[in-house]
Order: sequence, then structure tokens, then C-alpha cells
Amino acid sequence: MTPPPYPHLLSPLAIGKHTIRNRVWMAAHATLLVKDNLFTDAHVHYYVERARGGVGIITMEAMAVHPTTQPYKGKAFAFDPRMVPQYRKIADAVHAHGAKILAQPWHRGRETNSVASGEPVWAPSSVPCSVYREMPHVMTAADIGAIIEGYRLSARYAREGGLDGIEVHGMSHGYLLNQFLSPATNHRTDEFGGSVENRLRIVREILDATRAEAGPELMVGVRINGDDGHEGGLGPDEWADIARRLEATGHIDYVSVSQGTYLNRMLIYPTAPEIHGYQMAATRKIKQAVKLPVVGVGRIVEPEEAEKFLAAGDCDFVALARALVADPEWVAKAARGDARRIRPCVGANWCMSSIFAQAPLACIHNPAAGAEIELGTGTLKPAEKRKRVAVVGGGPAGMRAAATLAERGHAVTLFERRGQLGGQVRFWAKAPSRRELLGIVEFLSARLAEQNVEIRLNTAATPADLDGYESVLIATGASGLKHGWTPLHPARWAGPPMQGTGQDNVFSYLEYLEREPQLGRNVIVADGLGGRQGAVVAEVLATRGHAVEFVTQLAQGSPDLAGSRDWGKVHGMLRRLGVRFTVDSEIVAIDGETVTLRDVYTRDTVLRENVAAVVFMLGAAAEDALFHALAPRRASGLDLRLIGDALAPRRVDAAIREGELAARAI
Repeated sequence: MTPPPYPHLLSPLAIGKHTIRNRVWMAAHATLLVKDNLFTDAHVHYYVERARGGVGIITMEAMAVHPTTQPYKGKAFAFDPRMVPQYRKIADAVHAHGAKILAQPWHRGRETNSVASGEPVWAPSSVPCSVYREMPHVMTAADIGAIIEGYRLSARYAREGGLDGIEVHGMSHGYLLNQFLSPATNHRTDEFGGSVENRLRIVREILDATRAEAGPELMVGVRINGDDGHEGGLGPDEWADIARRLEATGHIDYVSVSQGTYLNRMLIYPTAPEIHGYQMAATRKIKQAVKLPVVGVGRIVEPEEAEKFLAAGDCDFVALARALVADPEWVAKAARGDARRIRPCVGANWCMSSIFAQAPLACIHNPAAGAEIELGTGTLKPAEKRKRVAVVGGGPAGMRAAATLAERGHAVTLFERRGQLGGQVRFWAKAPSRRELLGIVEFLSARLAEQNVEIRLNTAATPADLDGYESVLIATGASGLKHGWTPLHPARWAGPPMQGTGQDNVFSYLEYLEREPQLGRNVIVADGLGGRQGAVVAEVLATRGHAVEFVTQLAQGSPDLAGSRDWGKVHGMLRRLGVRFTVDSEIVAIDGETVTLRDVYTRDTVLRENVAAVVFMLGAAAEDALFHALAPRRASGLDLRLIGDALAPRRVDAAIREGELAARAI
């Protein structure tokens, strides 16, 4: 008899009076699907998708317990009685698929600002956050009472809304209750400061109130840190002691453990290549300190990893967030022994970048994330008429389009001029920190194989090759620009290129990453975009032994990485590799191995001698010539579509989404 896959991961376990069907916990994470401080139908579909996919228990996204914690307009208000019918709608839908669901009341304390709320930032002491840098109002006894009351009301409405429990949040990630607990941020001299007992007082009173409202039937848990990870913060031993003290109250049924604060957010949601399960050593210490079930988290991506941590006794449940954003059927696929078909989280943090842009949650290669109503499970319909369809270009847009077209029943041929599929994703994955991006290509390649798509590699399709097809999708990508002009000179983009950019030692970033030419020692990376391209090229060059100078007209290199939250991580890595940054500067001349830089504010110039090569990040030009060559055929009935970078050079997520939408429209 074949043993069941993942015997620990898929076994049930009790929490309080509830039995959870497996050990997979969906960790709370923001979605920006909230409207008018309430959950929406989009939330219902988002959580149901994961419940249908087999998750045992879901903690919904963090919800404010007081108006002073609004990082953005519309944040869900757990203290608002209008939330009750919304809870009921979500709970009924999730319960129908066998999962449990919890509320997560919380307060950010100093880790926010007053822009959205219009209220002062509240904190136990007036210590500004390293990210928001706003001086907080020192909370009075009345303010503390208001927060406790907010947690009480949050528990009451969770019970009235038919939820299965409440996860008291705020002790992890440097939020308000963490600020009270940590001597680094609690400088009070009253009954809420000083000793551990005093610093824990607000938490005890919140748990008293929460359990009183929840009654004995609902689960009550806490989200704590296992390690704050910064100077003066609480470490694993201190958090283990706090966990014991919280267990001793008799008010909680489980402990969920995370790490980090806004001083070091890569401990909270790190990008690749962080070690999977990196938090488990600290979590194990909490597990050894208490008898209650313990939830562990920390960039766990594969079922094999989760099973290993459970089998080792590091935790009792494994919490996933980004892995379930990427694939809501993660559990179901694992349960049927089909883990190879899981769409992997590749650690790109596009989910975070999307939220940073005040857009709903998204995934770099799951276009249905946050759009389950339109693109979720069961929404893909068979084609009304089977057509011969050609997809030209085997990058992420073309691969996604071809796979979905074939799944809908069309006869699909995919043309790719290179010898392998993947497009620019393969280029980016040449940087050691970005190798997990290959998971996108591997996942899409497997889908193409399952759907028996005809693939023609090393074939630059011509109009003649496309005779006889009823629909043609052009996904031919883009080519890098190297004219030398930054966006500070828009009029020059249409004129002649900068003198010297035609030299053999000058490359666009796409040229360099694809061709990998042999270069001399000193290389300038000239970034006019501010995205990840410059960081990727600098990393590739530096790891290959080049002395790299990163030149940008911006005030810092790759500022767009603030959205994915790994700006500091990437800059630290590049500096350790020896990369030098020259900001507020642009190249104005190249003459052989001499490069002239100019300060964009003072207009002062400086020469760089012995520069072996210059690699420009100036964007890319859409490769759309084939589309325009075929355009006259539209008059004869050809369905012709332009997608991905061939439409406009952007990001992987945009290419994949457009490929999916185009394939659904044919």
C-alpha cells in the first residue's frame, strides 16, 4: 500500500475546541481589496479560492482596532459593527469548503503615519519608526484603554460574524504591542513600562477582554515574534519567556511565530534567495517553551519543506502567505501527490510592490491573485470554436498565452527565435539572487507540455510562416536601448545617439545579459530607469569579478526596490560585492575607454579613465514590426493581437496577465 504523501502536513490537529483538517495555515497578509473600511465580495472569492484549494485554516488580513492605525485609506476596521455581515458572508463561504477562518485585530503603533488617518501616530513612547519617521504621540492611560476596547469590540464582532476565532496581532513585526513589550521602544515609567510584567500588562488586558468576548468556543491565538532581529530588541529567549507567560493566562489556544520589525523588513517577507524556513530555529525555541500548538512561517515554498519542519517538531502548523498567493491549490496538489504542478512562489515580492503602488494584491505569475472573480478557478471556459492559433515569441507572455489557448481547446503553435523558451526571465535569472525566477519558466514549460502545444524553437517567424492561422498573437518582446540619453533629455531620444554609444564596448542591459561578452576589469552600469535592471546587471558583473561603478541620475540606485521592500538588502549585497554608487550623475560622453560624467544639479563634470565597458539601462523598444507587417490581413479576417513587451516594455506580471487575457478572448 502506498503511504500517503506528507503524513504530517496532511494530518488533522485540534486547536481549542476545533479540529483543523491539515497543518497548512494561510497567514494573514494585506490585499487592498477593502472598500469603505469593510471586506468585499472580492475578499470572499479570495479566501474561498484558498479554502477550496485545501487550506486548513485562514487568518484574514490584519484589521484596525482603532482609527489611529490606517496605513492607507480603506483599511478594514475590526471595531466597526458593519463588519459583522461581511464576516458572515466570508465565514459561510469558507466553511462550505471545510476550512476555518479567523479575524486578526491589530494596531501598527509607530509603524505608520498620520497621512491617511488624519490622527497622530500612537505609541508607548515617542520613538519614530525608521520607515515612516513621524514622531508619535505618547499614549495616555485613556488611550491604552481605547486600544483595549478596540480589541474587545473586534472579538465581539468576530464572534457575531460566525468566525472561528481571533488572532491577536501586534506583538510581531514591531507593531504596537511589540512596541510595548520591547525595551528598545518602551521607555515608560508608569505601570505599562519597566519590568516584563508591566510591559506585558496591555497584552494581558487585551487577552482578558478578547477571551471574555470570544467565550470558550472560539479559538484565540497570538501572533508574536521569535526574534526582533535588531539592537536592543527582544531575542528568542525573551520571546520564549513571553510565550510561556501568555500560555499561563489560560486565554490562548495557539501561538503563531514570525520575526522582524520595520527596522529589518526582510526578516518579515524576504525576497529570494533567502533560505526557506529561515525562521525555524527561533520558532523551535518557542515550541519547546509551551505546550500549545505553535505555528511556524518563513519563506516555506514546497510541501517537502513544510513536511520536514513538522516532522522535526519545529512547529505544529506551517503558515504560508506568498506561496498561497502564487497557487491557491497548493494543498490540493500536494495531497494528490502532484506537487510538481504547484505554481512556485519565486520570491520576487511583486505582491508587495503591487500593494506599495496602492493597487490590489497581485502575483508576478499568477494573474488570478486578487482577481479571482474574473480569473479564478472555474472561470476558464472552453473555446466555442477550435481555431488554429499562432503565438510568436516564447517569453512569459507567449508561453502563458499558448498554454491557456491550448487548454481552451485551440490548436496552438508557438514560435521562438531562440533555442529555448523563457525570454528575459532567463536573462534576469543569471543574477545569483534571482535564480528562483526560473520557476516561472519551468511552470509554464510544464503547462505547455501538458497541453501538447507545438513548439518551434530557433524559428524567427515571418508573415509567410503565419499563413493559414486564424488568430496570431505577437509576443516578440523588446530590444534594449543604448542611445545614451537619460529621461532628463526627452527631446534627444528621437535624435542622434550620444557620441560613443556605437562603440563595441557599449551595450544595452538586454544585449549584455543575452550575449554575455567578455569584458575588461572596469565597467560602468548606467541606470536611467531606477528599477531592478541596474541591480541585476551590477550583480552579474560583480560576481564575475568586474569592478563596477553604478551611475544614475537619480538620488539613489534602483529606488523602485522600495516597493518590494528589498532596497536595503540589495544595496547591502552589491556593496559587499564592491559595487560603487555614483548618484545624481549621468554620462554625457564616451570616447574609447574614457567616460565623462556630469552632476545633474551642479553641471560639474568628471572623467572616468580605463573604462572597459558601459552597460546602459535606458528602457527598451517594442519589437512590433511583425505585428505591423500582418496588420493588413485584419481586413481579411485575421484575429491579430499584440501582447507583452511587444505592446509596451514593462514587467513579467504584465506580460503574463496580457497573455492570459488575450488567450481567454479568442
